[in-house]
Amino acid sequence: MNKVPAKLVTVAVVFLILFMIGSRFWIVVPAGHTAVASLFGKVQDTPYSEGLHIVNPLLSWHVYDVRQKSHKETANVPSQDQLQTQVDVSVQYRLIAEATPRILQETGTVDDVLRVHLVPKLRSLLREQGKTVKRAEDFFQETTQDTLQRALLDGLRNYLQPKGVEVDAVLLRDITLPQFITRAIEAKKEREQAVEKQKAELERFRTEQQQKIAAAQAERAAAEEEAAKRRLLADAQAYEIERINKAIGSNDNYVKLQALKALEAISKDPASKVYFINGDSPQPLPLMHMGEKK
Repeated sequence: MNKVPAKLVTVAVVFLILFMIGSRFWIVVPAGHTAVASLFGKVQDTPYSEGLHIVNPLLSWHVYDVRQKSHKETANVPSQDQLQTQVDVSVQYRLIAEATPRILQETGTVDDVLRVHLVPKLRSLLREQGKTVKRAEDFFQETTQDTLQRALLDGLRNYLQPKGVEVDAVLLRDITLPQFITRAIEAKKEREQAVEKQKAELERFRTEQQQKIAAAQAERAAAEEEAAKRRLLADAQAYEIERINKAIGSNDNYVKLQALKALEAISKDPASKVYFINGDSPQPLPLMHMGEKK
C-alpha cells in the first residue's frame, strides 16, 4: 500500500491551520442584522453593519436582528367594576442598530429585551389603563380602544427608547369580556332585534292601513263625484219636468187632448161605462155601449 508523502501531509495541515486562523480575520454580517464585538469581555462601542468586515481575530461576536418584529401578548385587564377583561395586543418593534452595544452590555439578547423590558412594561400599562375604564363592556367602545392604543404606544415608546428599542405601533387584536357579560350583551341584542322586527311589522301594517285608507278615500271621492253628477242630472230632469208641466198647465188644448186620450182608453174597456150628464136632467144619460145586450 502506497504511503502519503510526509511533505504533502505537512502542506495540508499548514493550509488548514491558515484557513482556520484566517477566518478569524473577517466577519460577514447578514442583511438586516448588526454585529457587536467584545474583547476579553469588554463590549466595543461601535456596532458592525451588514456586509464584510476585516476584524481583529481575538474579538468575540454577538449578532442582533434589527428588522421589525411583532410581539403578541394576552393579559387579563381589570376595570373599575373589578371585572377581568382579556385583551390581546400586538406590539410592532425593532432594535435600534446604534444601541445594540448598550443592549448587549445592559440587557443581553433579544429574548432578554422582551423578558426584562417589553413584556413587563406592556402588562403594567394594560393594568393602569384598565383602571380608567368604568365598566368592562366599555372596552368595546371605539373611544376606549383608541385611548388604550395611544396610551400603550406612548408609554412603551417613552420607556423602551432609552433601552434601545423603537416601538412602531400597538394594535388591539381582540377583546374578550367575561362570559356573563357576553351572554347579557347577546340577550340584549336579541331583544333589540326583536323590537326592530316588531317595529318593521308595525310599519308594514301602518303602510297597508294607509294604503287602504287612501283607496277608501279615493272610492269615496269617486262615489261623491258620481252622486254629484246624479244630483245635477236629477235637478236638470226635475227642472225639465217643471218647465213641461208649467207649459202644459197653461195650454188648454193640451188638456183637452189628454182628456180625449183618457176617454178613448176608457171606452176600450168593456167594464167601463161613461155617462154624459145633462145639467138640467136628474138622471145621467149613457151614450156608450147603448147597443150592447145585457
